[in-house]
Amino acid sequence: MKIKNGDTVIVISGKDKGKTGNVIEVLAKKNKVVVEGVNIVTKHQKANGRGVESGLIKKEAPIDVSNVMYYDAKNKKGTRLGYKFEDGKKVRFMKSNNETIK
Repeated sequence: MKIKNGDTVIVISGKDKGKTGNVIEVLAKKNKVVVEGVNIVTKHQKANGRGVESGLIKKEAPIDVSNVMYYDAKNKKGTRLGYKFEDGKKVRFMKSNNETIK
């Protein structure tokens, strides 16, 4: 999976199409990512005796990695990613402008 924690991504399909946000969590086995401020769901929380209150909680739900794209802030649009070797190290790069990602 080419998307990593901390990457800024743009949603390319679904109800949140066009929104951007940072990746909070990558679920590699499920091929999903959790993006900050995207795919907000309302969870009904039941109280338990240890200080957890009941109520409605809004939180980010995982979104399929095929529905997001790495966001190039310079060009203000999504770009595909690839891998290449520089100085014997495997690095990610943007295919739109061949720029490496730190």
